[in-house]
Amino acid sequence: MSMHLRLVALAAFAGLCAASGSFAQGFKPTRPVEVVVHTGPGGGSDVLARAIALMVEKENLLPVRMQVVNKPGGGSAVAAAYLAEKKGDQNTIGFFTGVWLTNPLTSASAKVTLKDLTPIARLVLEPALIAVKADAPYKTLGDFVDAAKKNPGQLKQSGGSITSRDNVVRQLLQKNSGARWAFISFPGGGERIAALLGGHVNMMVIGPAEAGEHIRAGNMRVLAQVSETRLAGFPNVPTLKEAGFDVPNVPQVRGVVAPPGIPRENVQYWEGVFLRLSQTASWKKYIADNQFEDGYQTSAELVKFYEQFTGQMREILKEAGVKLVQ
Repeated sequence: MSMHLRLVALAAFAGLCAASGSFAQGFKPTRPVEVVVHTGPGGGSDVLARAIALMVEKENLLPVRMQVVNKPGGGSAVAAAYLAEKKGDQNTIGFFTGVWLTNPLTSASAKVTLKDLTPIARLVLEPALIAVKADAPYKTLGDFVDAAKKNPGQLKQSGGSITSRDNVVRQLLQKNSGARWAFISFPGGGERIAALLGGHVNMMVIGPAEAGEHIRAGNMRVLAQVSETRLAGFPNVPTLKEAGFDVPNVPQVRGVVAPPGIPRENVQYWEGVFLRLSQTASWKKYIADNQFEDGYQTSAELVKFYEQFTGQMREILKEAGVKLVQ
């Protein structure tokens, strides 16, 4: 969203609040806000949620504190179901990613979808990195793929659920190259990283925010970027296509939802909180430092995005050879 459009949206929101008796006199959370994420500690959603909790407190955007609640399991199914059970709860929100949309496409057990929850806002679009341990013998993604071809099923990749971007990228690369390697699923990003740095797996797909400190410390080497163009922070690292792998760019999105059945004034309140957050210097620095793309959308825009993203991922999953249940 351009600066002009964002200012227009902020002005419109302020006018809406004034018409309904002012922002201050409307809904406000009265106890610590539960922020539900589907990853364990150290996962991308967990890292983002905790960073936002600190920024919201620093910028005085809420009258109460935000408390991150980890609900890993079943891809995103456990977290989504937990939010659905909180119907009407005005002090709970959740941070979703693309897996909340792709999981129901591939898992019949995922009974709750994002469409069953209340959309609040889209926050960012996120690229990814393909990384190995710094002392690994692979200097390029081609080196890793060649090694996997010579030793089918022997190399290992750590990742999240089978519907996560981690595994979708793996399946696309395997189909493109004919190589085969194992996928080891972990509930938390911290565990996935520990498995790589401990030498228990050979490669991982990771967000720049999660990888940053380990790259700066010299513990990880980045082989390729899952993005359309090279990120400013990694100007010498090729994209997948530049590395010789003509596969779709698997998108990742992060945003905010709430339980079903909350009043419209609650939606307007949370939209306002995250719109104001997106205007702060703290947020702008955070997304620049972590190589995110600012992707703020309102709740109405987010509903349209669901359809677009789901359609795009359905085609990518088909191309990767993933069995769809809907």
